[in-house]
Amino acid sequence: MQIDHPGRDSERGPAEQFTGSVWTDVIAAPTQSSPVAVYSVHFAPGARTAWHAHPAGQIVHVTEGAGLVQVKGQRPEEIRAGDTVQAEPGEWHWHGAGVATFMTHLAVQQAEGGAVVKWGDLVADEYPA
Repeated sequence: MQIDHPGRDSERGPAEQFTGSVWTDVIAAPTQSSPVAVYSVHFAPGARTAWHAHPAGQIVHVTEGAGLVQVKGQRPEEIRAGDTVQAEPGEWHWHGAGVATFMTHLAVQQAEGGAVVKWGDLVADEYPA
């Protein structure tokens, strides 16, 4: 058993992967004994991820606030504190805060072949399908 006493600072989300002000905290990083990664992601109003997909899928659990999630080719859907979203393996999607609300979520994904995510283009302001 390993107990982490994190002394890590929150990290700003890189501009190539996020629009707006986004901060991430690593809760668990993949290791040889466990391929699971867990992040707490904090979005300021209007902030969001770029389009992305996870080789083994992703679970997002909203812990506070409200936001949006969209699967490529579908309409954006509202998500709120307490909601859980499960993206299928390889499913292109994005998620982020509402226009006037903050949102924090836990993101859980499993590394496959050493990767937990494949990043795509930034999401346009009009949230295209």
